[in-house]
Amino acid sequence: MRKRPALLLIFILPTLLFARPGHNHQPKPPAQSPATTASAAPTLAERLGFKATDKLLIINGDDVGMSHAANAATIDALENGLMTSATIMVPCPWFPEIAAYAKAHPNSDFGLHLTHTSEWKGYKWGPVASRSEVSGLVDPQGYLWPDTRSVYTNATPEQAEREARAQIKKALAAGVDVTHLDSHMGALQFNEQYFQVYRKLAKEFDLPIRMGSQATLARGGGGHQRGQLDMDGIIYPDYLIYDPRKQGESITDYWKRMLRDLKPGVTEMLIHAALPGEEMQHITNSWQDRATEHQLFTKDPEIRQLLDGQGVKRIGYRALRELQRKAHARRGSTGDTVKE
Repeated sequence: MRKRPALLLIFILPTLLFARPGHNHQPKPPAQSPATTASAAPTLAERLGFKATDKLLIINGDDVGMSHAANAATIDALENGLMTSATIMVPCPWFPEIAAYAKAHPNSDFGLHLTHTSEWKGYKWGPVASRSEVSGLVDPQGYLWPDTRSVYTNATPEQAEREARAQIKKALAAGVDVTHLDSHMGALQFNEQYFQVYRKLAKEFDLPIRMGSQATLARGGGGHQRGQLDMDGIIYPDYLIYDPRKQGESITDYWKRMLRDLKPGVTEMLIHAALPGEEMQHITNSWQDRATEHQLFTKDPEIRQLLDGQGVKRIGYRALRELQRKAHARRGSTGDTVKE
């Protein structure tokens, strides 16, 4: 199955995934003029030391640790290509290999792809936490459920939190200098109660997180969530590229179209780089797209020229983490956040 279309279906799920009985959205703040807003709250780009008009791009590699092919392609893209950060799936079989690499390369930019699902039919993994402690996350065969709906139906937010915390602690113990968090298949993002787990972990470990663009969140009923993160002092990119491919559009044409439309501010895009070969062919029928994404963002000169022509500045999540932690370190004794 192809992973991107499946995820896109999740992204456009109706408002009920975000809602729960008795949940009320926060009221909208009073309107402010652009000049007032700009003077009161610098943009994320400005807080990072850039101009508000600059286009900053995080090129993140997802699904690291899932396979040796994913690990090898990601390392190549980080060392020789355009990728600026990547996120590791701790429960997966090839976690030890990428964790050893991350420990040996402490300046690398690795976050965690918090994993509560195991979607492939012939290639599975279970939880990091004891199965008895997260029984609702486990299917009858002992693996994580293949989709987020099954997680929401059978598990609890408390179990999801327990498993996510176990993954974070395992990565830290293995020597991974975790730079950020995101959520595999959006399990911690497309349900309001599970989002609160995501928020809690970001605050507890003082890490920035992936968030959908505001317009996307608002369509799903989560338009209030960024405001909650702002109160916590948790940083997230301004935009996330997560639009569907047009019918018949190649993965190459898709990315060129997306990159031509970058806006000023900080944008995150995610790819699933993997080397072609029998390993990936036996895991997923999206192996060709994954191999193409590796090539595009490692060796393709047109992609580089497209970014250079717009003056795009590539950054990683480490810059966001350092900004966030610096702000938290400067909090007063009352807990008030010091604005940058």
